[in-house]
Amino acid sequence: MADLSLPQGSLFLGFDSSTQSLKATVLDSDLHIVATEFVHFDSDLPHYKTKEGVYRDLSDNGRIVSPTLMWIEAFDLMLQNLSNILDLRKIAAVSGSGQQHGSVYWKNGSSSILSALDPNKRLVDQLCEAFSILESPIWMDSSTTKQCKSIEEAVGGPLELSRITGSRATERLTGSQIRKIYEMQPEIYQNTERISLVSSFMCSLLIGCYACIDLTDGAGTNLLDIKLREWSKKVLDATAPGLEEKLGKLAPAYAVAGFISHYFVDRFLFNKNCLVIQWSGDNPNSLAGLTLNNPGDLAISLGTSDTVFGITDEHQPHLEGHVFPNPVDTKGFMVMLCYRNGSLTREEIRNRCAKENWDVFNKYLQQTPPLNGGKFGFYFKEHEILPPLPVGYHRYILENFTGDSIDGSTECEVAEFDAPSEVRALIEGQLLSIRAHIERFGMPFPPIRLIATGGASVNECILNAVASIFGCDVYTAQSPDSASLGAAVRAAHGWLCSRTGGFVAIESMYKNKSQKTSLSCKLSVKAGDPALAAKYAAVMKKRMEIEHRLVEKLGRR
Repeated sequence: MADLSLPQGSLFLGFDSSTQSLKATVLDSDLHIVATEFVHFDSDLPHYKTKEGVYRDLSDNGRIVSPTLMWIEAFDLMLQNLSNILDLRKIAAVSGSGQQHGSVYWKNGSSSILSALDPNKRLVDQLCEAFSILESPIWMDSSTTKQCKSIEEAVGGPLELSRITGSRATERLTGSQIRKIYEMQPEIYQNTERISLVSSFMCSLLIGCYACIDLTDGAGTNLLDIKLREWSKKVLDATAPGLEEKLGKLAPAYAVAGFISHYFVDRFLFNKNCLVIQWSGDNPNSLAGLTLNNPGDLAISLGTSDTVFGITDEHQPHLEGHVFPNPVDTKGFMVMLCYRNGSLTREEIRNRCAKENWDVFNKYLQQTPPLNGGKFGFYFKEHEILPPLPVGYHRYILENFTGDSIDGSTECEVAEFDAPSEVRALIEGQLLSIRAHIERFGMPFPPIRLIATGGASVNECILNAVASIFGCDVYTAQSPDSASLGAAVRAAHGWLCSRTGGFVAIESMYKNKSQKTSLSCKLSVKAGDPALAAKYAAVMKKRMEIEHRLVEKLGRR
């Protein structure tokens, strides 16, 4: 039998290049966290003048991008910080996650620059001329509605595109972003020799050549046939000419992308035998970090975007939500719903209504009753994905609401709430929307196990609302940075697969249940009152009726 143990004394490094920051988590051979590090784009790299890690172009119908060079400079800074606290020679494997759907455009001839980096110079100084576009479209961008419609029409409609790729055409997904560049800036498209996702871009830096796109993150492009697990010629042809060559090859998430390049060996003293495992998207890595592996398990990531994900054995096409290949198995699928108005919208309400203070915000949540006296709302600081609605706040009061039944209640739209009611309306509205779309998507409800992760998962008041609305226990991850944790777990898993010469189940790394539990989650909040969860279900139904009307009236597509 092959030895399934990890090498004693070795370390495994995982990165997460997210919207607002670059994070790192380091695990030892027993899969215990030994170090974490963090680079915040706005505060640590202020010369890029980003706000919340992005540039918003108000003149271009929702165009939102990030400076590509900022991600590189953050990587420089992160590795310098890590080298100050760790012996990087002990790292046996490294992997990472990138914010899903973001894309990077390498200029013709840049492969030679990437392969000949000088270890005496910073990455950012050597790669400043390597890109045909200096600003990368990211997942927050909503400027490609025209291109989405065109792609859907070319392949036979939105449901057919979902059947092939796991998603209907969606503004933030990479395919429509590529088509927009091809249509609006054809000279730039022609001058691009490789299109990377954020994940494969960062991986390319580490191996000194263009990395493959992993299958799971590749599904987030709207270009992958998720059943055949290869690029779909039909969708590629509907997007842009010569696209397959620019995207390059695909690889499974557990595969070795290559050895770490000489640049990092010489500059930061990595071991020359350190393996670089394929990078993937942030949500697939979070799934790995939470050890989510049973249908019926559900994770809610409360971050810059709020995302919900679980796993399933079958792929059923839907007009909302997304399906990707399972990132930690060779079979099955990962399902995901994504909400653009997550932490940034919570921070907006906190700043406006709660004196820019989370303690005040939480006090308001505690002093207002569940169901908020029939007050609820829709809060969209950014163009929302699910449902597809533009920026705007919509507040309603259920008249004749008794708290026991909404029978006979009618809603009345109002201009504002008092501050405590506004805070509760926001939190309950976000969670009721998640619950409603989970049920409509066909995920098991109530969840067998619900895990909360992301920055807001440390807020017990918000977790109490989750337990009440979902009517189940709520667990939390050991670390709220589940994406970088998952990347470190995947680095160890990829090392093990390489050692054994083929795929092995990720569970084989866990020597005992306690080790797996230390990686995954702990019980944080007990299930709420079942009767209260039933009342929330009734309000949720009314909310979905209003949502349907808003989409018909204001929906972007």
